Amino acid sequence: MKVQVFDNSGNKVKEISAPKEVFATPVNEHLIYEAVINYRANQRQGTAATKTRAMVRGSGRKPWRQKGTGRARVGSIRSPLWRSGGVTFGPQPRDYSYRMPKKARRLALKSVLAAKLADEQLMILESLDLAEPRTKEGAKLMSNLKLNSALFVDSHTNKNLILAMRNLPKVKTVDHNQLTVYDVLDHKVLVFSQPAFDSLMERLT
Repeated sequence: MKVQVFDNSGNKVKEISAPKEVFATPVNEHLIYEAVINYRANQRQGTAATKTRAMVRGSGRKPWRQKGTGRARVGSIRSPLWRSGGVTFGPQPRDYSYRMPKKARRLALKSVLAAKLADEQLMILESLDLAEPRTKEGAKLMSNLKLNSALFVDSHTNKNLILAMRNLPKVKTVDHNQLTVYDVLDHKVLVFSQPAFDSLMERLT
């Protein structure tokens, strides 16, 4: 299985082999779905909160005696039945995160990479080194590659790429060790530098 390698001007330079262990993987849509749900759950802050009757401000004194007034019995002005009272069964801070099994995470990533290659939405560049850490350099690269939405995968040490791309809409840069199924699906085209591609393939095979 061969994959084209391009330069920064969008010209074909050579072909490299794509490992069958990754790109011949059957696309498991359910596993991809589970990986996306897991990612979104792990991003939740879980800070939503309401005050219970123990937390709201107010006296603990019984407003009036239990019997003889003709009014409904009540024990506290902090009751959920009263205005400014507590909230019954409201949300409280919690941790929504959970871990998928390692094999399931790897297989989901392989599936989505295979799908991108099958849809011709995966590109490999010889290098993602830019001359300057400026947005115009990032826009120039996007224009040369004829892209409007892309996920660039390289090393976190490539500061010029990160700074040049961070202000462009529909564009994101990630380290090859931090690549997620969600990020791959969230962008139309997946663009690797060849060193990042080789490192990721070595890890997945």
